[in-house]
Amino acid sequence: MTHLPERPVRVVQWTTGNVARATVRAILRRPDLELVGCYAWSPDKVGRDAAELCRLPEPCGVTATDDVEALLESRPDCVVYTPLHMDVDLVERMLGAGVNVVTTAEFLTGHSLPGARERLEAAARAGGASLFGSGMNPGYAQLLAAVATGICQEVRHVRSVESVDVSGFAADSNMDGLGWGRPIGDEGHADDVRSAVAVFEDGVHVLADCLALELDRVDCRIGFGAAVRDLDLPGRPIARGTVAGIDVRFVGIADGREVVELHQRWAMDRELDPPMPVDHGYRIEVDGSPQVTLTLGILPDQPLETLTIEDMHGIGMTITAMPVVHAIRHVVAARPGIVTYADLPVPSAVLP
Repeated sequence: MTHLPERPVRVVQWTTGNVARATVRAILRRPDLELVGCYAWSPDKVGRDAAELCRLPEPCGVTATDDVEALLESRPDCVVYTPLHMDVDLVERMLGAGVNVVTTAEFLTGHSLPGARERLEAAARAGGASLFGSGMNPGYAQLLAAVATGICQEVRHVRSVESVDVSGFAADSNMDGLGWGRPIGDEGHADDVRSAVAVFEDGVHVLADCLALELDRVDCRIGFGAAVRDLDLPGRPIARGTVAGIDVRFVGIADGREVVELHQRWAMDRELDPPMPVDHGYRIEVDGSPQVTLTLGILPDQPLETLTIEDMHGIGMTITAMPVVHAIRHVVAARPGIVTYADLPVPSAVLP
């Protein structure tokens, strides 16, 4: 591991969508980070201030560009890469140019992207750069799970559970691949869901890495719940009797035994058939000596009566963005290659 730079880390924000509104705000607030560039693929965003594009009240003096070459030639220390999906060719180019990358673009280890993991690892090593991916879940939730085992003498099984009413996010594009509103039992639906959330397999590997486990394989088990009434959700109406609840389990197997699990339960309504109750948060369960349970609740920093759907969406974007922003300095100092929470000091916020 190299030493952390004494000067502020020079950062380029890559795209200016939903997650970028949280990353740019955080970068500008941290004295150990300096925003030096911004990429915007849309022609109407080119030439505009990055803070303006991210809906911040004051300009920051960094102008968005679509000139990839110019941004890489400026030799930033790190790119904060936040599109919904990863352009493997582009990230490979960044790493090969010696630019570290932190990303929320559905990448943690690359196990869920056949062929891409090897390419990105090779590019990073060749460029002497590091690639780190996270988000709330998968990502930060697995770090919490690993930390929860730190008081155990023996650990037999670790489970990370996300249980959320997602009706407020029904219209989000990252819901498109899950097949909400398809008939129960629709052929191929489970396979489509697994493909849409394949990055959770990466989360299993991250947790296994933190626990120094060698996995034989990762299994995926999917269940569905049906709406018991018509759901008039903005941007995604769901008819009675069709899929309105999804239960996904990615299970890591070692020596023929289930050792780690990522369990996701997403519901579009409180009443489903069969019932799929949600806890509106995250829960870590450690089967060990002693038994450990850790519950993470996330509440808005405002009176609940003032909370809007947009505010809820903003919280979701914040908890997606902050794990990678707070990891930037450690990633810049890390060994070349794909790195996970197993390779980094625990990232944290910087207090004013």
